[in-house]
Amino acid sequence: MSIPISIDRLLNENIVEWARIEFKESWNPDAALKTISAFANDLDNWGGGYLVIGAKEEDGKLVRPITGIDERKLDGIQKEMLQYCKYLSPVYLPETQPVKYEGKWLLLVWCPGGYDRPYRCPKVPSSKNSEKIYYVRKLSSTIEATDIDVKELIALTRNIPFDDRINPSAEINDLKYPLIKNYLSSVGSALLDSPDSSSVEKLSMDLRIADGPKEYYKPLNVGLLFFNDNPEKFFPYSRIELVNIPDPTGQGMEERLFRGPIDLQLRDVMNYIKNNIIAEKIFKVDGQAEAVRIKNYSYEAIEEFVSNAVYHRSYQEHEPVTIRIEKDKIEITSVPGPDRSISDEDIKTYNMRTRRYRNRRIGDFLKELHLVEGRNTGIPTAINAIKKNGSPLPSLLTDEDRSFFSVIIPIHDVFTEKGMEHVKVKTKRRSKNELKELILEALNERNISTKELYNQLGYSGNPSKTFVSCIDELISTNQIEYTSENIYDPNNNLKLV
Repeated sequence: MSIPISIDRLLNENIVEWARIEFKESWNPDAALKTISAFANDLDNWGGGYLVIGAKEEDGKLVRPITGIDERKLDGIQKEMLQYCKYLSPVYLPETQPVKYEGKWLLLVWCPGGYDRPYRCPKVPSSKNSEKIYYVRKLSSTIEATDIDVKELIALTRNIPFDDRINPSAEINDLKYPLIKNYLSSVGSALLDSPDSSSVEKLSMDLRIADGPKEYYKPLNVGLLFFNDNPEKFFPYSRIELVNIPDPTGQGMEERLFRGPIDLQLRDVMNYIKNNIIAEKIFKVDGQAEAVRIKNYSYEAIEEFVSNAVYHRSYQEHEPVTIRIEKDKIEITSVPGPDRSISDEDIKTYNMRTRRYRNRRIGDFLKELHLVEGRNTGIPTAINAIKKNGSPLPSLLTDEDRSFFSVIIPIHDVFTEKGMEHVKVKTKRRSKNELKELILEALNERNISTKELYNQLGYSGNPSKTFVSCIDELISTNQIEYTSENIYDPNNNLKLV
């Protein structure tokens, strides 16, 4: 059976988090079985992981040259692995595939999160009657589960994510072959070369977008969301609704609905925003060769926030993702709100990191299509893009019940009447005294980083020597200071004294 990702993409592209890949230089049943059971337990709902036998890594990097496995031993290793996996309780069988990489043979083992978790593994698999215990993944290591971990694993048996559940109202023919084929082509999957690649049933099994016994083989919800032309048939309002209100009176208001597979919705709505909403102003600065280019909104930031809304929304709740575009802001809303493991302070400081994902399988597909970031990096990426454009920071809103999540992105100041008052100032060469006045004026409104302040004043690139000199002189005269003494603090901003 083929694995739905090629070895080249697994090892060379940042699609699968490194913590979800384990390397073993040689076949060792005791170590391999513990790793397989830990991936199957999938404590953090990451979607399991991959075991690569025949290679090793040091300090998070693949060691070259690859050691590899003797081709004559591959079949024997797979048979032995099958025998050992029967020692797991309950039995769990991963998918295996011999692959050639950089001239060497490797055994790629795919261990998706198991439906029957938690799984117990013999403490010494090669010894008969060994005590069976639980193993889990913590960061990039396989360890024995603590008592708290075990309780959490048992609780997870009652909480299979919605996107990973069988949909009893659907049939296999609801998964459309052209959509599956387009996806496999996009991610460069080896499944396209499979002899059974023309069979929807076989591809569905390989992609794990269907499950159940032969007499009740049904699509999973994630399969219907990506590989059905009309997911709303199964999940009402699983669409994106956009309303563009250029005038507060409602004149010229435009409403659009983006339907279809959720990855297509995401691409279509972002194409609309890119072609119809994003605008740019260019200012020529006297004494400066490079013109200043400022966009009304950072496209990259909007893309991250809309992608996160599609990724993290609940498809059990019959509410669409909504995008409201007004004269001076864009508001993106999805339901429900963030997981309660994320505190209000985390939301306020844009430090939204969670151990669990609401839609782990949807995230896997979107990551492979490069439509979302992994490792909780989506919001930091968006914030950095907004700062780079010199735009005001967004507001992240939710309520006490975490029933919704809204992101309000203000338009760049130069696209407002107030902001245009400063355009003349921005387009002429400034003296040091003028620069100091503008720096103090900006800090009177809010704390801001040096780079962001430089961009806000209409400059691009790294801060100039003159600008840095102005900052140093204002600090030396105790008019401004940094909010933190730690120069490596990413939130270290300038402020008025």
